Amino acid sequence: MFVLDSRLKQDTLSIGDFPLCRLLLSNDARYPWFILVPRRADIMEVFQLEEQDQLQLWQETTVLSRILKDVFEADKLNVAALGNVVSQLHMHVIVRHRDDAAWPAPVWGKHPALPYTDEQFAVIVERLKPVLPKDFRFEGK
Repeated sequence: MFVLDSRLKQDTLSIGDFPLCRLLLSNDARYPWFILVPRRADIMEVFQLEEQDQLQLWQETTVLSRILKDVFEADKLNVAALGNVVSQLHMHVIVRHRDDAAWPAPVWGKHPALPYTDEQFAVIVERLKPVLPKDFRFEGK
């Protein structure tokens, strides 16, 4: 049974689900920083997923990346599955701008997180609603 890692749960806001992955927003308003977590139990590495799930993960990562590049007018996207702190497989898709608080360095640990307000989070969800695929299920629906 899939259970979201407690650290991811603590540090993110849940947006909803793609067919495979839960879509989370890192609770740091300095960056549009999204996280995809395959809803599979006990998976730490991409190669541990079944082949069809591996393909689905890359498809969902690609779809999300294209959407975020357009919606947030990214100068660059940082896409990575690191897992050094949280071992549960998760894919970071981070929108970067040349004028963001960490540019050009990685966002990790550069500045303390600046949590989203409820209003800021609602705005992001509203921006994504018209552009996410039809098979995406928003939280609470």
